[in-house]
Amino acid sequence: MEGKGGKRDTLPIHEFNTGRRLLGTLKQGADLISAVERFCRARSVRTARFSIWGAVSGFTVGVYDQTQQVYVTHSETAPRELVSCTGTVSQENGRPAVHARIILADAEGRLTGGRLFSETRIFAAELVLTELLGPALERAYDSDTGMMLWRPPGAQRA
Repeated sequence: MEGKGGKRDTLPIHEFNTGRRLLGTLKQGADLISAVERFCRARSVRTARFSIWGAVSGFTVGVYDQTQQVYVTHSETAPRELVSCTGTVSQENGRPAVHARIILADAEGRLTGGRLFSETRIFAAELVLTELLGPALERAYDSDTGMMLWRPPGAQRA
């Protein structure tokens, strides 16, 4: 279906079957993104969705500036309750790559959040991951948005 400017309104939709459901506790002091990626590599998970809760000792989050097409990041070395973190695992250069959003609370209950970036250090974290079985999704640069988005299987790199 064509949208404005002759562009498609949606990209192809891919169906996935549910694979394994994996639960684990992630290592204290580790980077949250790296810990999930290691968890997936160790179990040969190529595509998944996940949730995490717990606490962090420091964090980096970002919000996307659509005009400049860059993430504006904010970092703090301070303890926070990890209220919610949800994300996906897909492939980037043939390796598991985490793409996630996180919500954190301080001691007074004030919330901060955005896209999860590296240098978010685990104090305590429990992971619930659902493997998705189907075509391997890979992220690639999208010139319209400036973001790394899922590229349909078999599509050429931009």
